[in-house]
Amino acid sequence: MTIFNLGSINADLFYHLPHLPAPGETLASTEFRRGLGGKGANMSVAAARAAGHVVHIGAVGTDGRWAVERLLEYGVDTRHIAELGDTTGHAIILIDAAGENQIVLYPGANVALGQGQVTAALAGATPSDSLMFQNETNLQSFAAGLGQQKGMRVVYAAAPFDAEAVHGVIDRIDLLVLNQVEAAQLEAALGRGLGDLGISDIVVTLGAEGCRHLERQSGSDRHYPGIKVAAVDTTGAGDTFTGYLVAGLDRGMPMEQAIGRAQRAGVLMVTRQGTADVIPDLRDLEDFRP
Repeated sequence: MTIFNLGSINADLFYHLPHLPAPGETLASTEFRRGLGGKGANMSVAAARAAGHVVHIGAVGTDGRWAVERLLEYGVDTRHIAELGDTTGHAIILIDAAGENQIVLYPGANVALGQGQVTAALAGATPSDSLMFQNETNLQSFAAGLGQQKGMRVVYAAAPFDAEAVHGVIDRIDLLVLNQVEAAQLEAALGRGLGDLGISDIVVTLGAEGCRHLERQSGSDRHYPGIKVAAVDTTGAGDTFTGYLVAGLDRGMPMEQAIGRAQRAGVLMVTRQGTADVIPDLRDLEDFRP
């Protein structure tokens, strides 16, 4: 069983400042660090650290070879990551002394993938495999259609949220993962409740309050309570949850068990600073005592 992830790869560039800049203001940064990020990369690393076999489908520029090497180091199959002429996607993240931030995203190579690349990556996929994607690359609908044709479990993490993007794949996905704000926006945009979307499974993350799972077949809407911890940084927690969730389902876990493990991983993630580089592995989860 393999998880194919059509996902973004970003360089996260963190600049620590005494305060966030006002218009026209120039500030000297007190600290700088570069990390691997992008929702796609985060989810690939999370699924790999949850013992999943993960094939990442994506792209970087010539300045992004380090990111591909790091994904490989973290156990992700990188054979279907193309090196294109555009710049690698990146996020410029400004953080003030109170932890507030401002973020500027440049998609770069993430939105320059070709259909042939996706087709080649999924050529050997089978119904026992999963396809996961987010809203940070191009070719989402194309990939979802291929996954559906092959009988794969097709999973969409609807972030960054765009109602039109969700509408374009809603008939091609088996599992939708989104947060409570995105869920409300989707219901408002479509004029329908989540339970009326015709999707087999929908998981809504609720931050510290846990998550909901809506199952079409049974009509159930179950709430899973949150796990209380002192949060340090919520960046990447949702991506970690989704990667672990898909990895659990891919390994044959029932939804309840997969959600339980994903919750622990997401909660542990908020006690750490960083993105893909600090996503917990299974041993971390075993040692975790909230």
